[in-house]
Amino acid sequence: MRHKFAVIGLGVFGHSIATTLAERGAEVIAIDNDEDHVESIKDQVAYAVALDATDIRALEAQNIQDMDAVIVAIGEDFEALLITTANLQELNVKRVITRASNKQQRRILEKMGVQEILSPEGEVGKTVAERLLQPSIRTFLPLPDNYEIVEINAPRNIANRSVAKISLREKYNLNLITIKRFFEEIQDGKPTQVEHIIGVPKADTIIYPSDILLLIGKKQDVKRFIDVNR
Repeated sequence: MRHKFAVIGLGVFGHSIATTLAERGAEVIAIDNDEDHVESIKDQVAYAVALDATDIRALEAQNIQDMDAVIVAIGEDFEALLITTANLQELNVKRVITRASNKQQRRILEKMGVQEILSPEGEVGKTVAERLLQPSIRTFLPLPDNYEIVEINAPRNIANRSVAKISLREKYNLNLITIKRFFEEIQDGKPTQVEHIIGVPKADTIIYPSDILLLIGKKQDVKRFIDVNR
């Protein structure tokens, strides 16, 4: 079943997210109030439409509430971004992901209850798209020759098994660089979960359900590993 996404705001950042999602097989609705932006992307996505996203009825007419996720990538008009985000919340969109250009904007969005906030300064549109298509991927670094380094939540089916038994290299052509693991520590008199690197994993290292794995391999092999063990 194809993922369905809407991207609102088709500047450089939003355009990159929309086209990458479409290239990876997702059904994408691209939305902007600028007809030139819509025209520039219409042949690369399933559907592109010029509309005012601050108009809740216009969004509803596009069945925006049926999307798996909606990305609000409006860059310059923060008021429009806020109203659009509020409209999506009112329409009970499953997953709303909104752009913040600075810390002040991030604080305001957090006050609105937005759970997922993007910072274009720290994220490339293609990276965001990869994360949307593979929610278990936490960070993503593309490399030449279709290789990538990914940080993923340990898939459910490998939990409580040793590195040797998982056979990452033999079965999936992947290398495990390291593991991030949470430990409970006392900070300011309170127990706190703190993330630590456990170093180079050994063959008998056990993967815990809450572990985060840092892997390197080809894109298709990473996807296969996640899909088989989810």
